[in-house]
Amino acid sequence: MWYRVAIAILQSSRLESSRLESSDSSIMGATPSFQSILDDLYDRYKSFNDGQVASYIPELAKVNPDLFSICVATADGRVFTTGDADQLFTIQSIAKVFVYGMALDDHGRDKVLAKVGVEPTGDPFNSIIRLDEHSKRPDNPMINAGAIATTSLIKGNGPTERLNRMLDMFRHYVGHDVYIDMSVFVSERSTGHRNRAMASLMRHFGMIDDRMDESLDLYFQQCSMMVTCQDLAVMAATLANCGVNPLTGDRAVPGCYIRDILSVMYTCGMYNFAGEWAYKVGIPAKSGVSGGIIAVVPHQLGIAVFSPPLDSHGNSVRGIKVCEDLAQQLELHMFDPPMGCSHILERIGHEQ
Repeated sequence: MWYRVAIAILQSSRLESSRLESSDSSIMGATPSFQSILDDLYDRYKSFNDGQVASYIPELAKVNPDLFSICVATADGRVFTTGDADQLFTIQSIAKVFVYGMALDDHGRDKVLAKVGVEPTGDPFNSIIRLDEHSKRPDNPMINAGAIATTSLIKGNGPTERLNRMLDMFRHYVGHDVYIDMSVFVSERSTGHRNRAMASLMRHFGMIDDRMDESLDLYFQQCSMMVTCQDLAVMAATLANCGVNPLTGDRAVPGCYIRDILSVMYTCGMYNFAGEWAYKVGIPAKSGVSGGIIAVVPHQLGIAVFSPPLDSHGNSVRGIKVCEDLAQQLELHMFDPPMGCSHILERIGHEQ
């Protein structure tokens, strides 16, 4: 299953070392390096102009639509980047993945499942919630309503402690301190009437507790956290590496919850594009309206793409194209035929 990506990265690592011997040499010589694959994808789509930047959050409407980067981090700590990899932007809905993991760590699988379901909706990310007639809970933690409910579960005595705990959690994933963009936070808070309406309805039905305003602020704050494309790739690689940051060795989330996180990402992470994503790309993923997409190849890779113009589903147009091409070229789809002993991390070398 991982044969092509293994070969590509292996070739990258050996470009400046000895040539491969005889029969292997002819095969590897025809295979592009992993870095060149990313560079080619960047060149292919950098002038692709479809989509529009998000405008319903005023601060996001100001972003440069030409920003574009692709980053990959491996589960053993290698990082490959191209484009605007160090450009800061707000994480937006990609944060939902990691806050969901934090809620699982705080309360355990059963309690979180009692508060937030795991069913795909086929609806847009900001659709008004549909209550399960029996459980009275949001359908899943990747839609806004479910993410607000998940955020309400984060432990802490007061808003400051809860925010600091959340930022510390993200620090373990990223490998350095993170901060909130206050202008985006204020923009989201002052225009987030739809989210506030959802929260009020959930409070009415007892789906969240009486700290509604506090939890809403925490939700807006998590969406306003600043990251780079490289940060997102490392965060995705941490999920691929069973919850351990491959660059720092810090554990970000207990390994027992990785299956929960990746399952929900796979079925719900791309909103009402989730089915087509599963069909064409076939790995767990999550998008955000600032233009980021993360994807996880379990035990192997974390992939991140950043490009602000969005399609009608709220997903990065360039990001979708890049991930579709990577999945096709490297046979990343989880249902691609297995390729025996070609495990990527057993074959990988050092390119840097």
